[in-house]
Amino acid sequence: MASALVYAAGFSSWMVAPTYAGFATGFVFWGLSSAMMSGTFESLLYDELTEVEAASEFAGLLGRCQAVALVANLVASVAAAPLFALGGYPLVGWTSVAIAGVQALLAATLPITGRRGTAPDGKADDNEDAVDAVALAALVASAGLLARYVAMLRSGLREAATAVDVRRMVVVSSVLVGLTAYDEYFPLVARDHGVDTTQIAVLVGITVAGQAIGTALAGRTATMTPAMMAVVVVGGGALISGGALIQPWVGFVAIGVGYGLLNNAMIISEARLQEAITGPARATVTSVHGLATEVVAVAVYATFAVAAQLASVATLVALLGLPVTAVAVGVRRWMPAARPDR
Repeated sequence: MASALVYAAGFSSWMVAPTYAGFATGFVFWGLSSAMMSGTFESLLYDELTEVEAASEFAGLLGRCQAVALVANLVASVAAAPLFALGGYPLVGWTSVAIAGVQALLAATLPITGRRGTAPDGKADDNEDAVDAVALAALVASAGLLARYVAMLRSGLREAATAVDVRRMVVVSSVLVGLTAYDEYFPLVARDHGVDTTQIAVLVGITVAGQAIGTALAGRTATMTPAMMAVVVVGGGALISGGALIQPWVGFVAIGVGYGLLNNAMIISEARLQEAITGPARATVTSVHGLATEVVAVAVYATFAVAAQLASVATLVALLGLPVTAVAVGVRRWMPAARPDR
């Protein structure tokens, strides 16, 4: 909930102070919001599913969440045009603030089954809840909250660094997800092939459609073996590499299919990471994964920046298929098999 409110504050900053400082402040809020959301949503989702003995549904539900988010992204992009025509940047900006507020309201409806106390008769103990509320208020008002935070942070970092299965999954999944940052260059691939600006959006839409389908189908492929997932990763990387080099319309269909395959594997890798985590700091471990993903993505951007003087964007995107293939080796060797519900 707080993440959504901070997100709204970021957009508000752009509207209230449309200056360099105002926009910089907005991006700081945006980054803070992402940091607060990173790990917490995935861990809450996994814990709640575990509570109802449905942890195996994690990949499918997370995949559907991301697929809906992608569709919403497309709708928002299309809606920006009429909003701008009606009220210019102010209407677009304040609409964004309002939607962030809706996000906060939706977050308030998320269940917290796993955090409720139960009396011996199996019913929620209202008195215990009241005591917990008072204790929590006292904790927030004391330095004990900071101590708990530091302890949880250490616990999560320790598990991410020392638990073999968790460490391997953090590495494999973060590299796999981070390498897909080259989707930012898909429009420039189309430009390299001489595609008109008005048609570039359609081509990029094909890749987004592939991404949405791939994530939506994660529930159906959640039990695939590590060997099969390695094949999916290699196939996805090869289709993107080949598609970047050939005739744009055919090529972007190949990119869309390949990108869908990689996104499907990404969701499953995140699910296997959740299954591997056994300590109390699930959100922290997941955030370590998120941070590692961003580091890989920044490395991709830096590589493109340096190599742009030596080769075309289409060629660079094609070459990125090589490290994707290398990741498939890690998937085959380190990815654990799907675990049934506990």
